[in-house]
Parts: sequence; structure tokens; C-alpha cells
Amino acid sequence: MVCATAIARPVSYAGGWTLIETSNRASSAGLLHYTLNYNLSVGARYEWQRGSDTRVTAIQPTFLAKRWFGRDYQANLYFSGGIGTAERDVGGIENSETAKFVGVMADWETRSLFVSYEGRRMNLGQLGNQTMHAARVGWAPYEGDTGALHTWLMLEVDHREHMDERTSVTPLLRFFKGPALLEVGYNLSDSSPLFNFTYRF
Repeated sequence: MVCATAIARPVSYAGGWTLIETSNRASSAGLLHYTLNYNLSVGARYEWQRGSDTRVTAIQPTFLAKRWFGRDYQANLYFSGGIGTAERDVGGIENSETAKFVGVMADWETRSLFVSYEGRRMNLGQLGNQTMHAARVGWAPYEGDTGALHTWLMLEVDHREHMDERTSVTPLLRFFKGPALLEVGYNLSDSSPLFNFTYRF
């Protein structure tokens, strides 16, 4: 089975590098990770939270806790964490705090259906705490062969306690071919674009 999660997953094959860029209504981030073995990757993450102009730099390990294979489906459960620094200019003075976060990711997919959930809790010391939940459903209008261009229609609902518009909805398109994956969408609640890109080396 050709899986979109095989491209986007935060743990790749042993010895592989993956570049993941995400940009949504809350932040823009980049993660470059190296997969040590089939269930563990370690990477460097940089995240800019636009609303508060907070910059987070962290080391992020991700652990594949469980993978299920069925006759026509695949499912994954991941746990992640991170520690680093958070910086923000407050009244002309640069404030720096220790940044810590924990997260969970789960997905289930067939060749034409997709469901996922992601949650993250981030502690930025005196710069504040954040909690994020996001869920997706997706449908592929056709089943592409290996090496072909794959297209998914998706809908994401996210909830962020620290934002004025706490809950939002984003329809998006996902395309992947070979080692590259691209997602483009538009947040209907916050009137902001979504742009995600993943490349696996």
C-alpha cells in the first residue's frame, strides 16, 4: 500500500533524513530530523509563533510507539518531546526562557481514507503555556500507483487555547509523489493560509 504517512511521518527509515516545513494560522516551523532506527528519530526544530513573535529553538526526539498493519490499512502512534530555548522581545528587552514540549500523533489510513490526530503541550516559562489539538479526515479521489502523483482532499479542525479564535477549520489539498509531499489550504475561521512541505532524503 502506498501511504501518505510514509512520506510525512516523523520517523523514517534507519539512516534517513527528513525535512519538514509547516506554516499554519499560529506559526511557521522547520524540523530536520535523522532516523536512528525504525522507531526513533532526533531532529533540530525552529518555530516562529507569529502572534507573540516568539522564537523557539529545540532538539526534538520522536518515538514510534506502535504500528499496525491490516489487509488494507496502516496505523501509527507516535510520541514526541523537545527541549530548547524560547525568545521574545518584551518592551525592548530580549527575554529568554527554557522551552519544553510533549506531543502525541496518531493516524489511520487506507488507499482512499485517512484519519489523524495530533496534540501538543508547550511550556515556555514566563512566556506562557500552549495547548494544541488538531484532527483531520481525508479522502483520495483516485488510487495512484507507486511513483505516481497522489492527491488527497482533507479537512482539519484545530483547537488552540492561547488564541482568540480558539477553534478553526481548514480545508486543504495534499499531494505527494516519490519523496516529496505538499499541502496547501486556507483557514476559514482565521483567514490565513496553510502551507506544509516534506522531503525525505
